[in-house]
Amino acid sequence: MVDFERAERLSLRAHPELTEKWVQDLIADDPSILGLGDLELRQKERIQPRAGRLDLLLQDPDTKRRYEVELQLGPTDETHIIRTIEYWDIERKRYPQYDHCAVMIAEDITSRFLNVIALFNGTIPLIALQMQALKVGGKTTIIFTRVMDEMARGLVDEDEEAEAFPADRPYWEGKGSKATLGLVDQCLEMIRKLDPSVALKYNKHYIGLGRDGLPYNFVAFRPKKSTLTIEFKLPQSDDVDAIIEEAGLDKLEYNARWSLYRLRLSSSDVKGKAEVLAALMKLAHDRRAGP
Repeated sequence: MVDFERAERLSLRAHPELTEKWVQDLIADDPSILGLGDLELRQKERIQPRAGRLDLLLQDPDTKRRYEVELQLGPTDETHIIRTIEYWDIERKRYPQYDHCAVMIAEDITSRFLNVIALFNGTIPLIALQMQALKVGGKTTIIFTRVMDEMARGLVDEDEEAEAFPADRPYWEGKGSKATLGLVDQCLEMIRKLDPSVALKYNKHYIGLGRDGLPYNFVAFRPKKSTLTIEFKLPQSDDVDAIIEEAGLDKLEYNARWSLYRLRLSSSDVKGKAEVLAALMKLAHDRRAGP
């Protein structure tokens, strides 16, 4: 026989002991209860310049993505939504090297406010969680239900594949030059030492990599008339910065949104600094391939 225990629903807002701080501490001790993955606590009550305090700042230890979490007992309202978005916006502007996601949590998120949140969700990564406190067998628990997820966005590779614009080697020889396409070929030789099955994949806006007919873009190229811009898909780190700086390579601005190191190469760079370029390619390849 299966033992059954009837659950009693509790109102956090009306309960004398189950306060917002209690919920906050509960999440801080074990962020995984939110159902957003194995997240880590970065800070509680994080002070925001001229805007109060953020309830919780959580972070994914693998992707380094940050989650700005705002709690509210009882039903959500306009100020809760505004506060959540405002704190998310402050954090992403202060720390643009990270990917950020706003998370609002309340006991009740009505269809009216879900409609309002949905208006933002096309441009703001926003997750809405509804929490429910239950008393079962003399013990209290909280269930978090995701009532709105952030809008899924297509991958860059998918977007490029959908374009009807024909892109091939002659197109890039015209947009760049035969000389800079030759530099791409030299880089491909380095890459094939890591994976012989990789081939060039010509797209409208860049030359990527493919394997078995599918995109495999841990490195990408944008040939110019006299130089080659090469992109390595790597998280920004002091170690990689040091490798690039010590080699004297021309580093362009780091693209935090897509986690890309961008270097401008001359023919002498590709020939004289091949070992450094090969090392960066290996870092990007190993990260793309995984363990």
